[in-house]
Amino acid sequence: MNPPKYDKIEDMAMMTHLNEAAVLYNLAERYSAWMIYTYSGLFCATVNPYKWLPVYDQTVVNAYRGKKRMEAPPHIFSVSDNAFQNMLTGFGESGAGKTVNTKRVIQYFATISVGGAEKKKDEGAGKIQESNPLLEAYGNAKTVRNDNSSRFGKFIRIHFHANGKLSSADIETYLLEKSRVTFQLPDERGYHIFYQMMTNHKPEIIALMTKRSWMLLMSVVDWKTLYIFSSWHIHYKMFSKCYLFSTQAAIDILGFTSEDKVGIFKFTGAVLHHGNMKFKQKQREEQPKMLLILYENKFQVKNSVSALAKSIYERMFLWMVIRINTMLDTKQARQFYIGVLDIAGFEIFDYNSMEQLCINFTNEKLQQFFNHHMFVLEQEEYKKEGIIWEFIDFGMDLAPMGIFSILEEECMFPKASDVTFKNKLYDQHLGKTKAFEKPKPAKGKAEAHFSLMHYAGIVDYNITGWLDKNKDPLNDSVVQLYQKSSNKLLPVLYPPVENLGKLMTNLRSTHPHFVRCLIPNESKTPGLMENFLVIHQLRCNGVLEGIRICRKGFPSRILYADFKQSLLTTRRLLRNCLGPLTSLTMSTNLDTPRSSLADKTGLLGTLEEMRDEKLAALVGMIQAACRGYVMRKEYVKMTERRYVFRHRAQNS
Repeated sequence: MNPPKYDKIEDMAMMTHLNEAAVLYNLAERYSAWMIYTYSGLFCATVNPYKWLPVYDQTVVNAYRGKKRMEAPPHIFSVSDNAFQNMLTGFGESGAGKTVNTKRVIQYFATISVGGAEKKKDEGAGKIQESNPLLEAYGNAKTVRNDNSSRFGKFIRIHFHANGKLSSADIETYLLEKSRVTFQLPDERGYHIFYQMMTNHKPEIIALMTKRSWMLLMSVVDWKTLYIFSSWHIHYKMFSKCYLFSTQAAIDILGFTSEDKVGIFKFTGAVLHHGNMKFKQKQREEQPKMLLILYENKFQVKNSVSALAKSIYERMFLWMVIRINTMLDTKQARQFYIGVLDIAGFEIFDYNSMEQLCINFTNEKLQQFFNHHMFVLEQEEYKKEGIIWEFIDFGMDLAPMGIFSILEEECMFPKASDVTFKNKLYDQHLGKTKAFEKPKPAKGKAEAHFSLMHYAGIVDYNITGWLDKNKDPLNDSVVQLYQKSSNKLLPVLYPPVENLGKLMTNLRSTHPHFVRCLIPNESKTPGLMENFLVIHQLRCNGVLEGIRICRKGFPSRILYADFKQSLLTTRRLLRNCLGPLTSLTMSTNLDTPRSSLADKTGLLGTLEEMRDEKLAALVGMIQAACRGYVMRKEYVKMTERRYVFRHRAQNS
């Protein structure tokens, strides 16, 4: 364990002993004192307090403005301000965080980038925040762990003038979980907008109005019979009136026309109805009974209808993002930008399908980016300090498995199936790649077809339906009908889709800062920390992976000046320490660079203990000297009293 000096340390990378227990203990100690932000090397880790804390107001903004990282306690504003200062010196920026801290970052930039004496919130940043209710309604849902979980990733670019004043912004989105439109795991929900529409707080949305353009072909009475709602619990906070009003207000503020608004709600209602289409298979015939003429069997038709519903929803979501970006574009000059990446974190569930592999693979790429960036910075420091070091390329640790390319290949063959896909995966990887394993069966465990060794642990994946999900076959005839629709919105719902490659290109062109958010408990109890839950998240979000990389180098460094100051710079103490220090530097564990001492395995802690021992000995000597001085003075007084007493006795 670390010496007491390191208790509640602000940057855990400075601890002499870097291990899971030490990290957890430090986070728990700081959390108990409501210090929710803690640094871990390049990471800023934040623990959800589940209560209001006065740490985001204007006073706090002013306290962090212009401060270097180590000049103020850890905070999301410190990360933001350092990004802002770096940008002004010629860099682009990218930070990783979760939705709430993303809002805090935008709040900070909106505050510090305002020019003039009026000090009102910048219009561009304000509109980014005003777009949140709409994006959350169509992109957030209840999951097992979170009532308001973002089921898509977003990269928000905030553009600035050369003088640091905000000019405009835009949003790129990634990995919308469109499968959630038609399927959810137990205890999970579809997107919030479905609930909001069904509240009847806005009767014009679901009632059969005289204006035909408002007709969504549903009523208040029959919405519970919709298949898409059949497994959902009714009592859910997103039924609240304020959420629907916020969504509709965002649509109006962002400049959507009345026709656009009608189209949005109309198509959302149409998606709900896709789940209620029913088909019957005729005996001895492949073609099912239905209104449309499709030469497919019943199973294929259901898949096709599901694909259409997901397609409409996804393309409408992407179209809304494009419209939001149009409103955020002020046409003002832009020279720099700061990007804030808010994307789903690495997760391990009992049942993991294709969507989870996509999210986890994205996190692998982001972790690879972090590892590479972190150790490039470390090794540049070693080179500058003259430390002899053999270069390690951590960029190769997380090479892609080729699973998606095999999936693409299988989708080209008409007779391919889940079985042939699984067999090809096993032929290509089993026994040849240590990251690919055969899942280990266990009682009560969900069925799995292969396991992957991720940086955060082993994850079992189920490949059922992957070929159909990857193809999501859209019926050509129906798509042609969409393109000829009299509704002006429907034909334009097919914009180009952003991809992971472009995101990684954006990130590599920036100087990144990293934020990791932790749930301390699942009961949302303020101040309670469940250790196993926190350790699991530390593994999944890469904090412990970053510490693993730190330990391969020289994570603990102390400037010579600080080291001398810590020794109190007395000649006797320096003489006492120079011998042990010389012997330690002869070891491979401690290097002596040009401006600081660098420790590889925790020997700075040993020095700290030696320092404490010497200080204890010195303090003992001082105490002994003081006690001797006091007692000698007391002895003189006692002698004088004795003399006076004897003199009086003789006289009497």
